[in-house]
Amino acid sequence: MQEEKVILGVGSRVKHPAYGEGAITKLHMAAYDVCFMQYGIKLVGKDYDKWEIIEAIPAEEAVTFTDAERSLMKVLRTWGEISEIVPLGDRWENGLLILQPGEDGLKSKEMPIESFFHKIVMVRDRLRVMEQRVNSSNLTDEEKVNLQQYITRIYGSLTSFNILFKYKDDHFVGEKS
Repeated sequence: MQEEKVILGVGSRVKHPAYGEGAITKLHMAAYDVCFMQYGIKLVGKDYDKWEIIEAIPAEEAVTFTDAERSLMKVLRTWGEISEIVPLGDRWENGLLILQPGEDGLKSKEMPIESFFHKIVMVRDRLRVMEQRVNSSNLTDEEKVNLQQYITRIYGSLTSFNILFKYKDDHFVGEKS
């Protein structure tokens, strides 16, 4: 009896013996586009059987562009450590952050708000990567929960900076009461 071939869907995670871990980003008639962390996007035949399937997502008949884009963003956030472009609130554009010391005679520090905002977004992106690495680690469930709670409290500490974001969807969110 012949084994039925599994067709992997967009978002499926695999581990290739030469390219390492990657995720399927597009299905072709006879092949997959697979985004590998170290090697970028490679075309791999659907009949290839030398890789390990880490997470199989069933293939769907039709995938919208939005679904594919969401899958790719998830892959990039998880594995690529790539920052997404997050817009600064309109009222802060071309603004200046001024830090004025409380002690007389000390010089104030000034920097463009865009530069400060970029650093805040980088912190957020790195926290997201840390979350993903904690979730995919070999830690015990209890250790994962403890680290997740700590990360959530860090997000909560950063909610003061939400005023800088253009869209609410980009805000930091801490613990919900």
